[in-house]
Amino acid sequence: MTTTPNPSHDPETHASASTPAAPRTPRDNTHQLITEIARALVDSPDEVFVEAVERDENTVLRLHVSQPDIGKVIGKQGRTAHSMRTILSAVSMKYHHRYTLDIVERESDTNPAPKPSDV
Repeated sequence: MTTTPNPSHDPETHASASTPAAPRTPRDNTHQLITEIARALVDSPDEVFVEAVERDENTVLRLHVSQPDIGKVIGKQGRTAHSMRTILSAVSMKYHHRYTLDIVERESDTNPAPKPSDV
Protein backbone atom coordinates (compact mmCIF):
# COMPACT_ATOMS: atom_id res chain seq x y z
CA MET A 1 0.00 0.00 0.00
CA THR A 2 1.52 3.31 -1.09
CA THR A 3 0.57 6.65 0.34
CA THR A 4 0.88 9.98 -1.34
CA PRO A 5 2.21 12.86 0.68
CA ASN A 6 -0.42 15.23 1.96
CA PRO A 7 0.51 18.78 0.89
CA SER A 8 -1.48 20.28 3.77
CA HIS A 9 1.02 18.77 6.21
CA ASP A 10 4.12 19.93 4.34
CA PRO A 11 5.95 22.43 6.61
CA GLU A 12 7.57 24.16 3.64
CA THR A 13 4.28 25.03 1.94
CA HIS A 14 2.59 26.10 5.15
CA ALA A 15 5.29 27.93 7.03
CA SER A 16 2.80 30.54 8.20
CA ALA A 17 0.82 27.87 10.00
CA SER A 18 3.63 27.47 12.53
CA THR A 19 3.84 31.18 13.30
CA PRO A 20 1.03 32.37 15.55
CA ALA A 21 -1.29 34.94 14.03
CA ALA A 22 -2.11 38.14 15.83
CA PRO A 23 -5.37 37.81 17.76
CA ARG A 24 -8.34 39.19 15.89
CA THR A 25 -10.80 41.45 17.62
CA PRO A 26 -14.58 41.18 17.17
CA ARG A 27 -14.47 44.48 15.30
CA ASP A 28 -11.91 43.07 12.84
CA ASN A 29 -14.04 39.99 12.25
CA THR A 30 -17.22 42.00 11.73
CA HIS A 31 -15.45 44.46 9.45
CA GLN A 32 -14.07 41.61 7.33
CA LEU A 33 -17.45 39.83 7.25
CA ILE A 34 -19.29 42.84 5.79
CA THR A 35 -16.44 43.53 3.35
CA GLU A 36 -16.46 39.97 2.01
CA ILE A 37 -20.26 39.83 1.67
CA ALA A 38 -20.29 43.11 -0.26
CA ARG A 39 -17.39 42.08 -2.51
CA ALA A 40 -19.26 38.89 -3.42
CA LEU A 41 -22.29 40.92 -4.51
CA VAL A 42 -20.78 43.70 -6.64
CA ASP A 43 -19.17 43.93 -10.07
CA SER A 44 -16.28 46.08 -8.80
CA PRO A 45 -15.02 44.36 -5.63
CA ASP A 46 -11.87 46.49 -5.57
CA GLU A 47 -14.05 49.57 -5.05
CA VAL A 48 -15.58 48.20 -1.83
CA PHE A 49 -14.32 49.31 1.54
CA VAL A 50 -15.79 49.46 5.01
CA GLU A 51 -15.14 52.28 7.44
CA ALA A 52 -15.77 51.60 11.13
CA VAL A 53 -16.89 54.58 13.19
CA GLU A 54 -16.59 53.80 16.90
CA ARG A 55 -19.12 55.35 19.24
CA ASP A 56 -19.66 54.93 22.99
CA GLU A 57 -22.07 52.01 22.84
CA ASN A 58 -22.05 51.03 19.17
CA THR A 59 -20.01 50.82 16.00
CA VAL A 60 -21.31 52.16 12.71
CA LEU A 61 -19.97 50.27 9.71
CA ARG A 62 -20.07 52.52 6.65
CA LEU A 63 -20.05 50.35 3.54
CA HIS A 64 -18.72 52.29 0.55
CA VAL A 65 -19.47 50.92 -2.93
CA SER A 66 -19.25 52.41 -6.42
CA GLN A 67 -22.33 54.07 -7.89
CA PRO A 68 -23.19 51.28 -10.37
CA ASP A 69 -23.05 48.68 -7.57
CA ILE A 70 -25.23 50.46 -5.02
CA GLY A 71 -28.35 48.67 -6.21
CA LYS A 72 -26.69 45.27 -5.93
CA VAL A 73 -25.84 45.88 -2.28
CA ILE A 74 -29.29 47.27 -1.43
CA GLY A 75 -31.24 44.68 -3.46
CA LYS A 76 -34.86 44.66 -4.55
CA GLN A 77 -36.99 46.47 -1.99
CA GLY A 78 -33.91 46.64 0.27
CA ARG A 79 -33.88 42.89 0.92
CA THR A 80 -30.13 42.42 0.58
CA ALA A 81 -29.36 45.37 2.85
CA HIS A 82 -31.93 44.08 5.34
CA SER A 83 -30.27 40.64 5.29
CA MET A 84 -26.85 42.15 5.96
CA ARG A 85 -28.30 44.12 8.86
CA THR A 86 -29.91 40.94 10.22
CA ILE A 87 -26.49 39.25 10.21
CA LEU A 88 -25.03 42.26 12.03
CA SER A 89 -27.81 41.96 14.59
CA ALA A 90 -26.78 38.36 15.29
CA VAL A 91 -23.13 39.43 15.58
CA SER A 92 -24.20 42.20 17.97
CA MET A 93 -25.87 39.64 20.20
CA LYS A 94 -22.78 37.43 20.23
CA TYR A 95 -20.28 40.19 21.03
CA HIS A 96 -22.62 42.25 23.27
CA HIS A 97 -21.82 45.30 21.16
CA ARG A 98 -24.24 47.00 18.79
CA TYR A 99 -23.29 47.26 15.11
CA THR A 100 -25.19 49.29 12.55
CA LEU A 101 -24.72 49.39 8.78
CA ASP A 102 -24.78 52.48 6.59
CA ILE A 103 -24.49 51.99 2.83
CA VAL A 104 -22.72 54.88 1.14
CA GLU A 105 -22.28 55.55 -2.55
CA ARG A 106 -18.60 56.05 -3.21
CA GLU A 107 -17.74 59.32 -4.89
CA SER A 108 -16.32 58.90 -8.36
CA ASP A 109 -12.91 60.37 -9.06
CA THR A 110 -14.15 62.03 -12.25
CA ASN A 111 -16.90 64.07 -10.54
CA PRO A 112 -15.91 64.68 -6.96
CA ALA A 113 -18.56 66.19 -4.73
CA PRO A 114 -17.92 69.79 -3.72
CA LYS A 115 -16.25 70.19 -0.38
CA PRO A 116 -18.06 72.25 2.25
CA SER A 117 -15.33 74.87 1.99
CA ASP A 118 -15.96 75.21 -1.79
CA VAL A 119 -19.66 76.00 -1.42
